[in-house]
Amino acid sequence: MKILTGQQMREFDQQAIKKCAIPSLVLMENAGRSIAEVMAEAIEDFEEAQVVVVAGQGNNGGDGLCAARHLINMGVSVEVFVVSDEKRLSEETATQAEILKKSGLEISHITSSQKIAKLEDALLDADVVLDALLGIGVKGAVRGLLKPAIEAINTSGALIVAADLPSGVDADSGQVEGVAVLADFTITLEYPKAGLFLYPGAEYAGEVVVTPIGYPDSLKNSFASGLTLVEEDEVLSWLPLRSPYSHKGSYGRVMILAGSKGLSGAALLAGDAALRSGAGLVYMGYPESLGPVIESQLWEAVKLPLPEKDGALTEAAWKPLQKFIAEHEIEVLAIGPGLSQQPEVKALIHKLLTGAKIPLVIDADGLNALADAEGRKLLKKLKAPVVLTPHPGELSRLTGRKISEIEAYRIGVSKEIVKELNAVLVLKGDPTVTALPDGEVYINSTGNSGLASGGSGDVLTGLIAGLIGQGMPIERAAPAGVYIHGLLADRLAPETGERAMLPRDLLEIMPEVMSEFE
Repeated sequence: MKILTGQQMREFDQQAIKKCAIPSLVLMENAGRSIAEVMAEAIEDFEEAQVVVVAGQGNNGGDGLCAARHLINMGVSVEVFVVSDEKRLSEETATQAEILKKSGLEISHITSSQKIAKLEDALLDADVVLDALLGIGVKGAVRGLLKPAIEAINTSGALIVAADLPSGVDADSGQVEGVAVLADFTITLEYPKAGLFLYPGAEYAGEVVVTPIGYPDSLKNSFASGLTLVEEDEVLSWLPLRSPYSHKGSYGRVMILAGSKGLSGAALLAGDAALRSGAGLVYMGYPESLGPVIESQLWEAVKLPLPEKDGALTEAAWKPLQKFIAEHEIEVLAIGPGLSQQPEVKALIHKLLTGAKIPLVIDADGLNALADAEGRKLLKKLKAPVVLTPHPGELSRLTGRKISEIEAYRIGVSKEIVKELNAVLVLKGDPTVTALPDGEVYINSTGNSGLASGGSGDVLTGLIAGLIGQGMPIERAAPAGVYIHGLLADRLAPETGERAMLPRDLLEIMPEVMSEFE
């Protein structure tokens, strides 16, 4: 599903007005009617509800005033407040206010702190509040009378509906500076806004309902946002078909370099995930002392024990690895799960990346080995396609950016970093963001807190590598792997709960979930 930033939505509106000759007032009329219809359908016993509409001076306020009129026509009891002097209303909002007044409805204008009390009294009796104060029109902290108005909405005890976007939430980043409306659900117009899926905005949005308001298909099809919410339809269209006339070589040769003393579980999780993803042949490279564990538990993988020191791989593993990769025609190499941060591991990874020609998936200790000037330089010079799968801490070490900045501006930071490193970036978290060097960004729609445990990232690494091995371009395998990984957790949650979910549980449910994509 296409997602828009606040600025893109404004541009989209302008194109509808200028290129398609649709008057702004017509779009507002469609928006208001759609909001009213969604409310009537979604809210139980709505015809008996007391509704308070709280509007601002801009066009989001006009949407709210228009919705109020349609609600009244449905027979709903509505009271309207506008947090602005009527002289400051936008042209379209002033028109909507005039229509309401001529139909006999009194509009209360909140123009001083003293008048906030009247709004508070009305909200005490309200069953439903429609927030139409700001929508996408906020940058920075909410100021003036809007702040106490939002606080009054939040403490009303009524069901809170936000028009397009909860007021106070940044449409692009989901950030909240100061206060914002804490909605039970948000009716977003035509396209969802990025801030509805990024935290903390996602918490303020509640349930998100997308409603069309009559933009022409020709405009919608031609408008590129560069932002996509990954859902089942996208993943189904990306996954390669499996032919009955095929063999193990048809579905890729995947190698995983993983494990060290005390971290053999990471290798097992990644290897199992690659196998369960549908990869034809999975090869596991690991420190030779882990042989008994790997041999006894990873039955289907081809094993390559490698030179080590104190349970971690050494630079001496490079030559046998290179030879093995060439002889077995390995098509994708995943590096990192549980390798440790020993200096010799770092030296080995640097050698492997120098002159690498096959696609790479780099995670965990593979990323840590690149978290210095030499490593970053090596990444930038890579000729092979590469997927990086850091959590915010790893990305902070890799780039020198603060974790707080990464978390606050997940989309913007990701876009900047992929340009720098010329890699596909999977920034893990809630939501996981996948950014491509061409500027395209995918926001994941699946997953829950059950994934917040050590080892779940190893499953993701093996899953993405397995999909690449089956012939998926890395630009599709990365967001598809992220979606499936989150879907595994969503399917498990009713059974295990999120608190008790383990990464190995993801592997157990993988056959059932993967069968849904056949």
